[in-house]
Amino acid sequence: MEFSSVSHFDKRKKADILVLPYWKAAKHPVEAADTSFLSSFLSPILATGDFQGKEGETLFLYAEGQPEKRIALLGLGSKDHVSVETIRRSYGSLAKICLGKKLSKLNIVIPVIPHIKEVDVSRGMSEGILLPNYLFDRMKHRSPEENGESELIESVGLIGGGKEAAEAADKTNAICDGVFYARDLTNGNADDVTPQYLVHCAKGLAKEQPKIKTTIFDKKRIEKEKMALLLAVNRGSALDPAFIIMEYRGNPKSKDHTVLVGKGITYDTGGLNIKVSGMEIMKCDMGGAAAVFGTLLAVSNLGLKVNVTGVVPTTENCTDAKSFKPGDVYQSYLGKTVEMTNSDAEGRLILADAIAYAVAKLKPTRIIDLATLTGAIEVALGSEATGLMSNNDALANKLIESGERTFERMWRMPLYDEYKEKLKSDIADLKSWNGRSAASSVAATFIRAFVDENIPWAHLDIASTAYLTEPKKYLPKNGTGVGVRLLVDFLEHLGT
Repeated sequence: MEFSSVSHFDKRKKADILVLPYWKAAKHPVEAADTSFLSSFLSPILATGDFQGKEGETLFLYAEGQPEKRIALLGLGSKDHVSVETIRRSYGSLAKICLGKKLSKLNIVIPVIPHIKEVDVSRGMSEGILLPNYLFDRMKHRSPEENGESELIESVGLIGGGKEAAEAADKTNAICDGVFYARDLTNGNADDVTPQYLVHCAKGLAKEQPKIKTTIFDKKRIEKEKMALLLAVNRGSALDPAFIIMEYRGNPKSKDHTVLVGKGITYDTGGLNIKVSGMEIMKCDMGGAAAVFGTLLAVSNLGLKVNVTGVVPTTENCTDAKSFKPGDVYQSYLGKTVEMTNSDAEGRLILADAIAYAVAKLKPTRIIDLATLTGAIEVALGSEATGLMSNNDALANKLIESGERTFERMWRMPLYDEYKEKLKSDIADLKSWNGRSAASSVAATFIRAFVDENIPWAHLDIASTAYLTEPKKYLPKNGTGVGVRLLVDFLEHLGT
């Protein structure tokens, strides 16, 4: 999407629609920006009460003599309760209507909100418009009459904003490129988005982004590194695993180093503990890896002065005569032995090897892993929040703050020492799974066993937020790209 900015109405370009913001008030809606040049046209319409200015409410009008064929009155709700998130929602509602009507060029008057900085107003508006402006229809045939028609919003002219407003919109655009990249990976066919395809993507990022260096471990190298948990999960697949390392050095003089680890199960049958339902959406089980890829792309697009390494252990978890057998014991990269008590608890296994490797070889200041790990987090939180577990209060609080700013909200779950009791094994150092009780926290406790306690670590269980079965607010159905905006915000606020 292309954003432009003009200081006054008279300088705006031709578009499909002009959007004017309004507040909900006691008697009639109140303009949220100067629209006096249209007051004679709008006053009798506002007096009818057909439009009240409620959050996300939209009234379409038609006026002659304007550069746009249509005018839309957009409600922002109560001025006293407006926030960046309500701005997102209002402009997200507008974007959905424009997409339905195939309106591709918008002129939008920026609302004046005294208690919110203009840069944040612009960020909320642009996120609200961009996040629903996504289609994954490459495998769907279009009818002849649809060919040539744009189904996405192509351009937005911001009216009344300064330089900072335009820069904020452009920045959001760059971040959403990463979000859409993550969505494309999550939504793609599992037969296409394979471990080898993720390798191809990693090499592509390194080729396109000069500050990204990619290292790939193939199966032989993984065997040499003795990542036996990753290899065990891979046993049932006809495709080789891969271990992907993507290094971004935006501040080479600094030793501060964030390592992001993303679960890369490109398809999950459950192994010999085969899934009894929901397998049709298991192509999304690499949502954590997708978020890492999208974050690296966004960080590179923005040129952030941070050092970030993305680590993606990737394989399928398939059902085959060679699949690893529940009850058997395998030795991890760290050396700890694991009794495999459920082959459908495979994500924590590959994360364990990846995190142990990151601790040993990558000199992390902090580690954050993302994984569509447990169905239990859906039961606990639904799709309204990502489960957060951490061994470090400062890191957890920073992530929660980023979650509030981006509305990719976090809810911190416990990591009680008592959960370690649930992972005790009679025949190994620990077991991988212990049933449904406290399942999300116990899974995180398993991963924690492979983290150096001196290194701040956070685990984000995105099983309920990475993939939606129904659209909501400004997010489309299916892959959401959750984690990208959150992590970019977190990285931007390091040291603040």
